Amino acid sequence: MSTQPGMSQAFQTFMTEAPGHAEAWMGAVQALDRASALDKKTEELTYLAVLAALRLEGGVPFLVHLARQAGASRDEVVSAILVGLPAAGNGVTHALPAALAAYDAA
Repeated sequence: MSTQPGMSQAFQTFMTEAPGHAEAWMGAVQALDRASALDKKTEELTYLAVLAALRLEGGVPFLVHLARQAGASRDEVVSAILVGLPAAGNGVTHALPAALAAYDAA
């Protein structure tokens, strides 16, 4: 399995060191993607909002890359991260530096 821009070192290690598990995981991810009624850009931005709310910053650069590929603007990436402010609090702001750096690097 090849890596993609922004993929965290932890996930790269998972894919390299546990290829059977990684293949099973990616199969589930792809099936869920196919089942989604959301357009690709909305899906990537929504996933980015979830990562920010859960403070899983390691996956943010990868999701920003996918969102940008799907046509998301820099302002849309910022808005997706900050949409969780009322429910999740200002912890979502921790994702902003990695998101903006990833967006600007592309």
